[in-house]
Amino acid sequence: MMAKKTMADYRPAHFLWEASVGVARITLNRPEKKNPLTFESYAELRDLFRDLVYASDIKAVVITGAGGNFCSGGDVFEIIEPLTRMAMPELLAFTRMTGDLIKAMRACPQPIIAAVDGVCVGAGAMIALASDFRYGTPNARTAFLFTRVGLAGCDMGACTLLPRMIGQGRAAELLYTGRTMSADEGLAWGFFNALHSPDDLLPKAHELAESLASGPTFAHAMTKTMLHREWAMSLDEAIDAEAEAQAICMETNDFRRAFEAFAAKTKPVFEGD
Repeated sequence: MMAKKTMADYRPAHFLWEASVGVARITLNRPEKKNPLTFESYAELRDLFRDLVYASDIKAVVITGAGGNFCSGGDVFEIIEPLTRMAMPELLAFTRMTGDLIKAMRACPQPIIAAVDGVCVGAGAMIALASDFRYGTPNARTAFLFTRVGLAGCDMGACTLLPRMIGQGRAAELLYTGRTMSADEGLAWGFFNALHSPDDLLPKAHELAESLASGPTFAHAMTKTMLHREWAMSLDEAIDAEAEAQAICMETNDFRRAFEAFAAKTKPVFEGD
């Protein structure tokens, strides 16, 4: 089994990383192009979220973009143009890598909060969708643009994740047409958990992240795991799985701390064990 490690001093090459008091912030940082992804940044993000499984010092993650935009998807000239010249083995390696980023985000135990301002399209929309929470601004413009470049809407798990979030009919409309979902639509449909002003967006996202980081983080990780696994379960299977999951949580020290704090009429201090 791989040992736990700390990641406060992690230094990525293709985005910004800050970590403090259990909360990490990833900032996509190509503001002059509205923060598009490249082959290299896709791979580095995938590897980061895989490594977070073993990070003992990171309890919650905020992901955002620089310069008033979240992410404009794959860079047209650094990804899309090279893809037009690739053979099937290379194309499949790329599409599997992008899917592996989403898998890694769903598999890491830390809750992920996407703080979305401005443009949030293509792969950027998928990163927001794969997060556990989404805070937006009134300026947020979200679109699943795959059909605009001659591709299917079924990219990076979109046809599974989006219908579960906003409903089959609404998801079908966005995935077939590639049209932009406004911030108000996103809030009304359940894509965004809340909308905040651009100035308040990151503070509110960090407020949520810090609240989660100070909570029973083992139990939060279990909640994330079960939210993911139960999609493929019947109700009876889900109830049985949750009985086992909750029994495991009842063995934790945090469960005992919560009881002792309640009995003493004090606030519990959770330690994640």
